Amino acid sequence: MLNTGLVSITFRKLTPEKIIELVCNAKLQGIEWGGDIHVPHGNIEVAQSVGRMTRQAGLNVVAYGSYYRVGESESENLKFTDVLASAVALEAPMIRVWAGRKNSQDADETYWNKVVEDTRRIADLASKRGITIVFEFHNGTLNNVPQSCVKLLGDVGRENVRTYWQPMHGAGADKNCIGIDTIMPAISGVHVFHWWPDQTVRYLLCEGQSDWRRYVQKFKDSDRNYYFLIEFVKDDDTENFLKDAETLKNWVS
Repeated sequence: MLNTGLVSITFRKLTPEKIIELVCNAKLQGIEWGGDIHVPHGNIEVAQSVGRMTRQAGLNVVAYGSYYRVGESESENLKFTDVLASAVALEAPMIRVWAGRKNSQDADETYWNKVVEDTRRIADLASKRGITIVFEFHNGTLNNVPQSCVKLLGDVGRENVRTYWQPMHGAGADKNCIGIDTIMPAISGVHVFHWWPDQTVRYLLCEGQSDWRRYVQKFKDSDRNYYFLIEFVKDDDTENFLKDAETLKNWVS
């Protein structure tokens, strides 16, 4: 089953109340709350309040979108214990993290092992609270291509460590479809946008229909549940978000 939602940092300037209202108006099903502004890391009172408001509106808390960089953040004064405490207070089933600060091809064995060991540590902490760790699938991290994703998850070796998926910029639909097939068993959710050929040029989601219908079909063919979460919209405009929401609902229905 495919579900729909919004990544809250799409609208960093809006309050949680306004975001909840917007998602309800769009008739989506859930929200991934961001840890940089809407639910700041370690602010338990805010996390409890935002989680409560989300559920009262009939929406699901899909995940806690933290900005914890595995292997890096502890030394930069972002403690995973604060991230975890916020996720627990928010009642989020997943915590999104970033796999370091280097592309996989640029990381030596020492750096790779550092990220792996920290991932195991935070995964074990999260497991005690029934929470899954989910890597952002993104450039500038070890989880930047499907092959490195497979290796990273294999090296970590924790059942509660998985990955998001999103299109690789400029890769094209054929390559992205191969990527989905490569990591499908490990995917826990999808970030949805249409940027081409890179993140500096954003379009309405409907303009990426030929590619996105292929991606969505692959997940429809699976017997698992997934959230498709809109992440960023053209011109950061709420009206464009509402248009994108209608497009997305049409694709997953």
